[in-house]
Order: sequence, then structure tokens, then C-alpha cells
Amino acid sequence: MRLQLHGVTARHAATRAGAAPALQPLDLRVSDGEHVAVIGASGAGKTTLLQVLACALPPAAGEFRLADETPWQLSTRELQRLRGRLFLAPQVPPLPPRQRVVTAVLAGRLPAMGLMASLRSLFYPSDIPAAYEALARFDLDDKLFERVDRLSGGERQRVGLARALLAPARLWLIDEPLSALDPTRAAQALATLVDAARERSVTLIATLHQVDVALAHFPRIVGLRDGRIEFDLPTAEVTRERLEHLYAMREDELNGGPAASLPVESVAAPQPVVMHCR
Repeated sequence: MRLQLHGVTARHAATRAGAAPALQPLDLRVSDGEHVAVIGASGAGKTTLLQVLACALPPAAGEFRLADETPWQLSTRELQRLRGRLFLAPQVPPLPPRQRVVTAVLAGRLPAMGLMASLRSLFYPSDIPAAYEALARFDLDDKLFERVDRLSGGERQRVGLARALLAPARLWLIDEPLSALDPTRAAQALATLVDAARERSVTLIATLHQVDVALAHFPRIVGLRDGRIEFDLPTAEVTRERLEHLYAMREDELNGGPAASLPVESVAAPQPVVMHCR
């Protein structure tokens, strides 16, 4: 699914009067099937950008087109239909605590189901083998019938990602999917997500704090700072100097703080390669 933003600004409804928009005038184009990582310090506007792309937050100004449609000019029914082609995974998956994992994963299919089928699926999971297969790709198949509130934070995050594999979506918008995972699990989960998106020719846009992981798995990197695009480049052109400028005054996030550390060699030679259910 392709998308285009031209001069888009956005602000949250709760933003105080006179505050600067979370997104400043911003231009961005993403083609069908492209994989893009969005990086930047905390507060750069990454989550706001995903909310705009997910048609969850209307732009305050500018033009936003998604699959050749202007979402906020559509009727309510047409907008819901368009949202059904999107998958937004927030950093903390909104999984009901008493729900079984199999039901939580199969909920990824809800946008393609009618009302009665949706209600029935809450009590009688309709395709247990599909849920098992999706969980197995994230090394969670042994949790199929576990209750969500008995999972660790990292396991819940991976369950949220497994839902994407069953969603009838052409655009995956993934917000900080690795925040609760150790480095080994993080690399495994992201590789699984990228591989699955490639298999389905799905457009994938992920925000990441782990800069080294972004460089290793994505061919295109967008650097966001103070609501503006600082750079939009092929991974091979993302230098240490560009990253240091992007994270100016926030070296902790670039070097061993909340984000994973960034060895110089990972920049010089990168390796190739809702949750809202609408």
C-alpha cells in the first residue's frame, strides 16, 4: 500500500494551546511493499506519525493520501473500510488480560469478519492451527492457550506482533515493537516481522529506538527530529555523523541508554537484507 504526505502537520487533541505541533510540515512518500524504519530520540514525533498514517489522527494541515484516497474526505463507512486494510501495533498491545492467547491472536482477522462471526470467535476460536503457526514464528507456540495476564511483557509484545500475520492488512504500522525484549529476542522478532511482510508484499513502517537493529533489517531509514524529517536515506548512506546530529543532546539514546548501543562498524557496513485492528 502506497502513501504520500505533503506539508502534513499534526497535533494531539490534548495539546495545550500555543504548543508546537508534534509533526511540523512534513513530506514523505512510501511505495507499495516498501520497508521503512523511522528512528529518532524520544519526543521526535514517531508515534504521532504512525497515528496519522493509521488514520487515527487527522492532519492539522497538509495533504495525506493513502492508496490513492484522501482518508479524511471519505464517508464514515469508507473510512472504516480503509482502516480495515491497515494494522497498527502500539508499543503496549491492548490485549484483554483474561483473554486466551489464541483468541488474542485470531483477533487480527476481525476486520475481515462480520459481526456474528466476530462475536462467535470470542468464545469459539475458528482457526486454531493458523494462530499456532503465527505464534510459532515468534517462538510462542507453547503459549497458545495461556491467559494473556500470565505472560511476561516481552511475550505480550510478541503476541501483539503475531496478530499482524493474520490481519487482512496491506500496511503494517509497528510502534517500538522491541521495547520489552532482550537483544536476542528483539533481533529474532524483527527478522520474523520483516520476513513475513516480504512474503506478503506488505508495506512495513516501524518506529525503532534500537538504531543498530534498524540498520541491520531495513533498506531505508527516516530520521525524525522535533517533528521534522532530518534525513530519508538508503541504509548504506546513514553515517555515524548523521546519527550523532539526529540524536544531538540525546547521546544516551544513541549509545547504550534506552536504545541499544550503536557500534561504529554497524553503520559503516549495515547488513542487507490496535494495537488497533480496523
